[in-house]
Amino acid sequence: MGPRVDPTPRPLPARIPHKGRSVDLEPLHLRHVADLWTAAQTQKAEESWAYMGYGPFTDEAAMRSFVAGFATAHDPMVWAVRPHRTGTVDGWLSLMEIHPAHAHIEIGNIWFSPRMQRTRAATEAMHLLMRHAMDDLGYRRLTWKCNALNEPSRRAAGRLGFVFEGTLRAHLVIKGRRRDTDWFSILEDEWPSRRAAIEAWLDDANWDPQGRPKASLTQS
Repeated sequence: MGPRVDPTPRPLPARIPHKGRSVDLEPLHLRHVADLWTAAQTQKAEESWAYMGYGPFTDEAAMRSFVAGFATAHDPMVWAVRPHRTGTVDGWLSLMEIHPAHAHIEIGNIWFSPRMQRTRAATEAMHLLMRHAMDDLGYRRLTWKCNALNEPSRRAAGRLGFVFEGTLRAHLVIKGRRRDTDWFSILEDEWPSRRAAIEAWLDDANWDPQGRPKASLTQS
């Protein structure tokens, strides 16, 4: 029948800000659209939407219309990402597939503009929500899923310590194309070691004066 667990439903995430060393997360709002639209115009911006279920947007008005609905949803619950380095909102991410009774939650809908990708702020933004879900809210299972062809997302999942669980074949149709979905997870007993590895990488001692990490973030 499986091991017994605490069946107490976990709390729902709250629409509150989160502050880090290099980035702040703010509940997504229409006031963020101007920054987001500017961020989306950077080089190769269209490629950053390739595996998303939405975007790229034809103009700022189209993005505003999308954000108007996206920002008020409860699942996914979305945060705008403001790196301290730029001071502008350069992306968003969410907690989604929220199942309090099963203590299961997902981090997803991650869109970072090209200028934010592969930065310290990007990793910290994800860590802030991961820590919120597992430590503050006490969820037992944190998941990550992506298009099976999305190699950058697959690498990010492994880098953060998610365990590959398998591929759901022909799982979705996205933008008129079949999507096979790769699924990853971190469980509550795995989380302390994952958290420690990410926090050691984010620590100021790991960064040189030029803003480069001294050690890479790799997890087995």
